[in-house]
Amino acid sequence: MTVNADVAQQPAPPSPASRRSGVIGRWTRRCLARWRPILLTILLVASTGFGVGYFFFVYRPDLQTNDAAAHQAIKAASDGAVALLSYSPETLSRDFTNAKSRLTENYLAYYQQFADQIVGPAAQRGQVTTTATVVRAAVSEMQPNSAVVLVFLKQKTASKEKPQPVVTSSSVRVTLKKVNNSWLIEKFEGV
Repeated sequence: MTVNADVAQQPAPPSPASRRSGVIGRWTRRCLARWRPILLTILLVASTGFGVGYFFFVYRPDLQTNDAAAHQAIKAASDGAVALLSYSPETLSRDFTNAKSRLTENYLAYYQQFADQIVGPAAQRGQVTTTATVVRAAVSEMQPNSAVVLVFLKQKTASKEKPQPVVTSSSVRVTLKKVNNSWLIEKFEGV
C-alpha cells in the first residue's frame, strides 16, 4: 500500500492547455506592465505607414503633373470639344475625321456610331451648321496619365429652316487619357 500512497500524493503533470494558458497569462501581464512603450511603438509605425502611403498615392502624382501638363490637358479638352461639337454639311466628313483623331479607341466606336446614325443624317437633311467656342476650361482632376477637364462652351447653330444662328451655352466634362504622349478624349459628358 505504500506504493499506491506515493503515487496518489504526486501532483499530476500539467496539461498542455494549462501550460498554454500560463504562458499567455505571463505574456499578458508583461504587456500590461509595459503598455506605454507598446502603444508608442504602434502609433509610430502607423503614422510612418500613413506618411509613406500619402507620399506615394497623393503627393507623388501631384509632383508628376505640373502646370505644363495641366495646360496641355486643358488645350486638348478644349480643342477636342470644339472638334466634336462643330460641323457643317459642306465639310461633314472632314469635321468627323478631325473629331475622330482626338478620341481614344474606346470612345471612337461610340462616336462613329453616333456621327453616322444621328449627326450626319440630321446635318445633311436639315443643312445644320454648328460652331462651338470655348468660353472657359479648367482641370477638375489630374493624374500623370489621365485628367478630367470641365469645359464651358457657347454654341451657334443655324439651319435651313432657321438661318439666324441660335446661341446656347453648355458645359461638358471631358475625361482625357494620355496615349503616346498625346491627350485623347476617353469620355465626353454633358454637365
